[in-house]
Amino acid sequence: MIYKLTFSCEEGDPDFRRVYEADADATFLELHEAILKSVNYPDDQMTSFFICNDEWEKGQEVTLVEMDSNFEYDNMVMNETKLSDLIEEQGQRLIYVFDPMFERYFFGSLKEIKAGSMNGVECVESKGKAPKQLKSEDPLAGLKGGKGGDDFEFDDEFRDELDLGDIDMEGFQDLSFDDGSMF
Repeated sequence: MIYKLTFSCEEGDPDFRRVYEADADATFLELHEAILKSVNYPDDQMTSFFICNDEWEKGQEVTLVEMDSNFEYDNMVMNETKLSDLIEEQGQRLIYVFDPMFERYFFGSLKEIKAGSMNGVECVESKGKAPKQLKSEDPLAGLKGGKGGDDFEFDDEFRDELDLGDIDMEGFQDLSFDDGSMF
């Protein structure tokens, strides 16, 4: 069987859409690699897939690497899990987590199942521009990433609202983490 899967995203380019054809026996790793290739993302994130119900509520997770799991679902790994193991009927929904830090997704669904076979997974339609893979800002923290993404500084809007006079500095100078403890 050949699956036709369509993925879109709620952020960025409203025309963004990727359509893939995949052999039902292809692995989630092959789908993951096809997605990354079609949106020009590097393969350096702990991405995962989730099988979803009709309300997009997450169910079974398929991870890039094996992880300890205390969830109600078994741990499934992309390179060991065939698409047909979890995707069985037209309309099945799934999400692909492309930015695990900020939980940003591509929303996918199985649009068609047709007879036949093929090798692996192939992107057959590419429209619109994919959003940036990683966010460098966290608006809730008032911080933005530095040039390397590792150094953070207050963004201008947050800095304008921050009044250092409101912070009671007494006692902060005594804090030390030299002994390895948090407190």
